[in-house]
Amino acid sequence: MNADPLREALRLQIEAAALGFDWRRLDELWAKLAEETDELQQAVAEGPDRVQDELGDLLFMAVNLARHLGVDAQAALAGANAKFARRFAHVCSDLVGLSPIGDPRRLDEMEARWQDAKRAEQDR
Repeated sequence: MNADPLREALRLQIEAAALGFDWRRLDELWAKLAEETDELQQAVAEGPDRVQDELGDLLFMAVNLARHLGVDAQAALAGANAKFARRFAHVCSDLVGLSPIGDPRRLDEMEARWQDAKRAEQDR
């Protein structure tokens, strides 16, 4: 297995595009992304192998969309990871102040903290 599947997906797509096998318009990519999302949802009822296959197709399509938007998919994912880590650190900043695990209120409390962290980032 390739150690860097995002980079490999991009390489394959660039190679195919150089030979003329590429999307013509951005709207085609949005439609394909929606199609892959639908297929993944349907695959859930079919088992984990099918889910893995369809999730792979969705991720491949996301890299393709990033390429067409002029965005580095790895940088975008790294940024999303960092953003999640920052926000989740805020969620976890006072775990004793949350309802116990298993209490249905806990998720709502955590979501409220998540939204606080999100607002704080937007206010900067």
